[in-house]
Amino acid sequence: MVVEGLRDRETPRQGQIRQSLCRPRTQVALKLIFKEQIEKYNIHNQLRREMEIQTSLRHPNILRLYGWFHDDERIFLILEYAHRGELYRLLRKNGHLSEKQAATYIASLTNALAYCHEKHVIHRDIKPENLLLDHEGRLKIADFGWSVQSRSKRHTMCGTLDYLAPEMVENKAHDYAVDNWTLGILCYEFLYGAPPFEAETQSDTFKRIMRVDLGFPSTPPVSEEAKNLILRLLVRDSTQRLSLQKILEHPWIIKNADPTDDVEIEDMEWNEELQSYTYPCPCGDLFQITKDDLRLGEEIARCPS
Repeated sequence: MVVEGLRDRETPRQGQIRQSLCRPRTQVALKLIFKEQIEKYNIHNQLRREMEIQTSLRHPNILRLYGWFHDDERIFLILEYAHRGELYRLLRKNGHLSEKQAATYIASLTNALAYCHEKHVIHRDIKPENLLLDHEGRLKIADFGWSVQSRSKRHTMCGTLDYLAPEMVENKAHDYAVDNWTLGILCYEFLYGAPPFEAETQSDTFKRIMRVDLGFPSTPPVSEEAKNLILRLLVRDSTQRLSLQKILEHPWIIKNADPTDDVEIEDMEWNEELQSYTYPCPCGDLFQITKDDLRLGEEIARCPS
């Protein structure tokens, strides 16, 4: 069975990331998307929606999209730079996370998703590959390619196989609760090193998801409080899943999450007079990035001091 909009974990992403530096420390990233790929996969509307949604969001646990421009062949997205890269790499390196790490990341995600849901945004593709870490290890939600802004239920089946909620697998209408389900999947994966419904084939994974065929291995050891949170999120009936507010009030989160994880981030702004983007530099001044510099894909940010 092949479903339009469904991604496997090994599906390559469209776009390339380049790094732009401000001396001494501040950085932004450029994501390059080739127009021929947009035409090939007919993703004009999806890309436009992704850019509009991510540009509008301002939260310490959401990767900023500052702006974009294009040339004849490419579209350039100007993004906040996440120094430590994907959480997926950390998870693969360590095998699994400690309960304090996992709880901190789940709390950060929950706060970010609560903000998104207040803005009527459903992400629909939360997974470790779409979670980045900044230079302090703070989590950032990235890649809003399957996100949608809507007050009504949606019907498009999309996302990544191991993280799909039962209502999506059954091609039923879905709402914000699909993100709550994914928090349960991620909590399990953080603690055990793999998502709970993995199977040999896509069809078998679908069956396990629809049955909520959930088991807890004996190793690594995981607390009963953590298992309780997972069980209250991985509920087939979407109306019975734990709310985001209740997640933050859960004893396991209160006991383990680091409350100092969230800090505000500064904005990059277009300066019409200077004809450049400006961004706060650690030296206290602003550095400038011109569109011509960005188009060259070079290390282009100039610290005025």
